Parts: sequence; structure tokens; C-alpha cells
Amino acid sequence: MKAEIHPKYEASTMTCACGAVYQTRSTKAQVRLGICASCHPFFTGTQKLVDTAGRVEKFRRRFDAAAAAPKTKKTKRA
Repeated sequence: MKAEIHPKYEASTMTCACGAVYQTRSTKAQVRLGICASCHPFFTGTQKLVDTAGRVEKFRRRFDAAAAAPKTKKTKRA
């Protein structure tokens, strides 16, 4: 290996959004995680529901409004 080209590999703290803290080694001193083994549904056996009904309803309202609007015919300019 060439000297002085590799990043520094040091002790690191990984912090999850759920509050779990892990000590490991990395090129960064602190790493923030969105999900870890302590809160992931596969490992915990629980399921977190994500509300997507609001998005679908918003799309349908927008689509219905566009379909209900009368289409105007564009005229060619001479």
C-alpha cells in the first residue's frame, strides 16, 4: 500500500434515530443512522405503518379536477 493516501481509520460512534448507540471503527468520527437492528421491523417483529392514504387521496382529487375541467380547443393563429 502507498503511504499517506488512505483516510484515517479511527474509533467511531454510530447513533440511531431510536437512540441506540454503537461503538465501531470508521473513517468518520460520528455516524447517524435512520434505522438499526434495535428498531428495524425484521429484527423486532413489529410493523410500522406508513400513512400513504393522504397521498393517494390528494392525487385522486387532482386527477378528478383535471378530468372534470372542460378542454378548450386551441385555435391556430394566421
